[in-house]
Amino acid sequence: MSDDTIQILIDIPRVHGRARGDKVAVAFEGRNLTYAELDRRSDQVAAFLQELKVAPGDRVAWLGRPSEAWYEIFFGVAKARACFAPINSRLAVPEIAFILKDSAANVFFVTPEFYECAVTVAEHAGRPVRVIAVGGGHPTFDDYAALRDVGGAPDLTRPQADDDVLQLYTSGTTGLPKGVRLSNANYSAFLTLRTIVEGFDYRADDTVLILMPMFHVAGTNISFAGLAAGGRIVLQAEFVPAKVLETIAAEHVAHTFLAPVMINTLLQTPGVETTDFSSLKTVSYGASPISEAVLAKATDTFGCGFVQFYGMTETTGAGTTLAPSEHRGALMRSCGRPWPTLETRIADDDGNEAAVGEIGEIEIRGPIVMAGYWNRPEATAETIRPDGWLRTGDAGFMDTDGFFFVHDRVKDMIVSGGENVYPAEVENAILGCPGVADAAVIGVPDDRWGESVKAIVVAAPGAQPNPADIIAYARERIAGYKAPKSVDFIDALPRNPSGKVLRRELRKPYWEGRDRKVG
Repeated sequence: MSDDTIQILIDIPRVHGRARGDKVAVAFEGRNLTYAELDRRSDQVAAFLQELKVAPGDRVAWLGRPSEAWYEIFFGVAKARACFAPINSRLAVPEIAFILKDSAANVFFVTPEFYECAVTVAEHAGRPVRVIAVGGGHPTFDDYAALRDVGGAPDLTRPQADDDVLQLYTSGTTGLPKGVRLSNANYSAFLTLRTIVEGFDYRADDTVLILMPMFHVAGTNISFAGLAAGGRIVLQAEFVPAKVLETIAAEHVAHTFLAPVMINTLLQTPGVETTDFSSLKTVSYGASPISEAVLAKATDTFGCGFVQFYGMTETTGAGTTLAPSEHRGALMRSCGRPWPTLETRIADDDGNEAAVGEIGEIEIRGPIVMAGYWNRPEATAETIRPDGWLRTGDAGFMDTDGFFFVHDRVKDMIVSGGENVYPAEVENAILGCPGVADAAVIGVPDDRWGESVKAIVVAAPGAQPNPADIIAYARERIAGYKAPKSVDFIDALPRNPSGKVLRRELRKPYWEGRDRKVG
């Protein structure tokens, strides 16, 4: 291997630390982390993790507000041949506790906003957990900066292709999150592919703005793409629309990724009409539905190329892409064509390839398909066919030119503002509410969020439950973004002979006349 070749993720700080060590890798709230510092500090992280007896294959968890330390720790964990497991900070405490316990992580990095939560979830892990405070002191937690700064030289062996490097948790239909195992081989393929996808071939002189959460594959992938190119990452820990507009102009941002809800919000933010977008080369989007009207307005307003990415965490975020040059006419409703070297098909109910124009399940195959779900062999087998095809759970069709169009969901997952919500989990949170006899949850069109969560409730005999009380009851039991935003009442839920709720029948009146079901 050449010393200047980036083959796997840990090569990023090593290669750029030598080639452009003084250049800023990550800018965050007035602090600049150079490539040389990223390489050195991630070495120090790997060293102290080894001193803490973190072994290859172990999971190391993170919970909190991202900063430049996120990158130091991620690359340090990867250098130690362990696997980084950032936890969705928007989850409820019981959900976070489940993930920490499931991951088997014995080292847990936490930022000040989540110190109290960390105490609770660590107590429920069922094993000793070393909690490390990042960005602020704590009376009982170890201090990250202190551990890092005394770290010596790590005893490094080069990670193997099949080593898991990142574990992102995705919600499960039963309400139990599943850890998606992404390996060095997955990201090696990603690093190669990102250079040949139109609109994704970032350059060393580009500034890339990171607005997506760092527990989301879009946040990690756009970061890795920018850093692999030797570019400068500007990280914002929260999405503040006015600040985003200011940053794009002041920092001469070339690329960013926005969930559709972010795009729509920016278009309605005062000052957008006078913002200088001249530095923007591309805005990438995906993760949830977007209306053609919003996309057209955004194209006019930002004046740059737009890139749609269709994929999922289980495919390392890759799948199909609609390039800037393809954003025209009827293709505006398409999710594009497969990334080079990847296979994408429409499969019928028997797992055979469907004919052109026929609706079936979208399936993806290639080196970007996950290693599997952590400790979930049955779920892995249900998702990945024996011949390697990954079932996305989305239904769609392919036209004669090879463009894919998402038609509807095979599974019942709701995508609201880029976050996945599973009806069964929300229904379980509602069904104990006083006055509720039965309930089903569906996603309905929402101009801001793409989809919003709606509960369809059957009231108990003689009861007249208040929608606000039902929503509040759910919010006490699950994360706020999963709770229903509205409640409608019905006399009885439609069910098939086996008793399964026919959610398609419930969704139909809300989606009537909508061409675009999924982004």
